[in-house]
Amino acid sequence: MTEKKIEPTKDKPTGRMPVIFAAHGAPVLLDDSAWMAELASWAGAMPRPNSILMVSAHWEERPTALGATRTVPLVYDFYGFPDQYYQTKFPAPGAPELAARVRDLLRQKDIAYTEEPERGLDHGAYVPLVAMYPTADVPVLQVSMPRLDPQELFELGQALAPLRDEGVLVFGSGFLTHNMRYAFKPGIPSWAKEFDAWAADALTRFDADALMNFRDRAPAAQMALPTWEHYAPVLVAAGAAASESTPTTFPITGFWMEGAFTKRSVQFG
Repeated sequence: MTEKKIEPTKDKPTGRMPVIFAAHGAPVLLDDSAWMAELASWAGAMPRPNSILMVSAHWEERPTALGATRTVPLVYDFYGFPDQYYQTKFPAPGAPELAARVRDLLRQKDIAYTEEPERGLDHGAYVPLVAMYPTADVPVLQVSMPRLDPQELFELGQALAPLRDEGVLVFGSGFLTHNMRYAFKPGIPSWAKEFDAWAADALTRFDADALMNFRDRAPAAQMALPTWEHYAPVLVAAGAAASESTPTTFPITGFWMEGAFTKRSVQFG
């Protein structure tokens, strides 16, 4: 049986929502007032979503898993931080209606899925949301990345694309460069600048083939992404935006941790 679409109410947007990818920082981002302000300003410039579908670099599970559809505790998936970061709360409402719609869309494309009803939002999900929707009053559903396969991630995004017309913000969260070996070393490495510039160009041109084949096409890809789970959510976001030609903008740019990570964040549409 086909599930009904999510219908906007008079208080919810009726136009097409953008798709976004945000550099999510780390728990310490919560103390970075400038970056938090950038995220808040970005959210304020977008239409207010009726719900958010979150794809974080910090949840890989095959097949695609749907997280909790009610408010459950956050996942503090980090170690060795001061106690204050384990006290962060983000009691966003669950999104059972969105979950039902996601199941329907996945079934339509023969994409397998499973349920993780006790799985809360991880830090890749809640850290940017604390900045962007601090009142925690927008329902959020997190889904996992099924595996690190570029084509599969892009196709997952394509399957979710209809949500844009139903007031849902499809939200990828990760980093376009992520090399912990260079964290806090002085100066922005040349490889970080090169990869960041390449990504900006490929995203602006919406070169899906280049984005999916970044390991062969991008300069310094191995240095920028020794492992690439943080890049992966941008492929889901790109897939969700690929149904038509949409402008690409970069609401936040720059580098973090002395340049090991690019803050470049992306808005499609």
